[in-house]
Amino acid sequence: MHATTVDELEATGISARGAARELAALSTETKDRALWNIAGALRSNVGEVLEANEVDRAAAARNGEGAATIGRLLLTPERLDSMAEDVLSVASLPDPVGQVLDSRTMDNGLRVERRSVPLGVIAVIYESRPNVTIDISSLCLKSGNAVILRGGREALHTNRALVDLARRAISDAGAPEQAVQFIESADRTLVGRMLRMKETIDLIIPRGGAELVRRVAEEAAMPAITGGVGVCHVYVDRDADLEMSLEVAHNAKTQNPWVCNAMDTLIVHSAAAPAFLPRIAARWAEAGVEMRADRRAMSIVGPVEGLRLVPVEESDWSTEHLALTAGVRVVDSYDEALDHVAAYGSGHTEAIITEDRDAADRFLDMVDASVVMVNASTRFNDGGQLGLGAEVAISTNKMHARGPMGLRELTSYKWTVTGEGQVRS
Repeated sequence: MHATTVDELEATGISARGAARELAALSTETKDRALWNIAGALRSNVGEVLEANEVDRAAAARNGEGAATIGRLLLTPERLDSMAEDVLSVASLPDPVGQVLDSRTMDNGLRVERRSVPLGVIAVIYESRPNVTIDISSLCLKSGNAVILRGGREALHTNRALVDLARRAISDAGAPEQAVQFIESADRTLVGRMLRMKETIDLIIPRGGAELVRRVAEEAAMPAITGGVGVCHVYVDRDADLEMSLEVAHNAKTQNPWVCNAMDTLIVHSAAAPAFLPRIAARWAEAGVEMRADRRAMSIVGPVEGLRLVPVEESDWSTEHLALTAGVRVVDSYDEALDHVAAYGSGHTEAIITEDRDAADRFLDMVDASVVMVNASTRFNDGGQLGLGAEVAISTNKMHARGPMGLRELTSYKWTVTGEGQVRS
């Protein structure tokens, strides 16, 4: 069912709850077969999916959507093949369901175990990026959870095509196609109702801008993952390798600037700035990056042909740009850099470039973020890149999951107690 009304949404929740019960008992072999089918369907239905994607991209252009939205929306044969590979990666991972996490035999003979179980029904509200549809469906399927998907209106036709092929693939494997449900309407009334469906939804995850995250945090009647907004920093320390710093900072900003783990602010130690800043400015001029620089950074960079160099505003430091835009600040000390990260970071992804092992270790210990990196691009905060196959979200929460949420983060546990007639005295 593709829900378009409140009544249909209610029925979707009930259907998903029923599918979740079936999924909880499904064999690993059946779940993996469904995932193999999804990967195959992505590769054999390229034309169908790209045709739907073209409809969405044309509508986005007519509606005046920005480059960030259209960039996140775009699918190509290569991206569909990469999506298929990610699905196969999920299939290759160990089944997280039914694992005995610990066990003991009590003095009275009771056998006590703690076993991993699915969460149940997961609802995800997300925007623009249609690959999220397949990533989430695959992870939920492998972890034994049913999922209710509510994508943005800008990707409606693409998401519908992807959900349809996924449901067919799941059914052909002998699993319940109701495991993947799709809300087709962009009506915000449905979102409000979703947030109150605690009888049928066990966890809700918003993947979008700060406004969406705030709404879910304020209105959700069920547990929610309400982090995920990324204001990410790269700090180039005084002892950083120059060439490494250039490559990492450039990649962190330009490899995919429309996503939450792209760098938003570049912090540079004053000892490294004279050699580093003019060179990164030249590269960013070619890439079309706008540098929003503090006074010291502007004076060091100087005139660079083609560079968009503007004075930074205070609000830029706390902005998730999701664009070819970067704040740039020069600091005089390591502690000043850490203070900036603590003041403006969102707890998402932070990176230091340094050859000083003590500085690196201190950064790892002191910086409070879901993923902290040394000498690596912030773009590696990604479930696939960190060995999880894919992710349903990157959580900046501290309970119950933090960082990329893969299979393990989509399970809970239950206690099982086996006895031989014991009674409590």
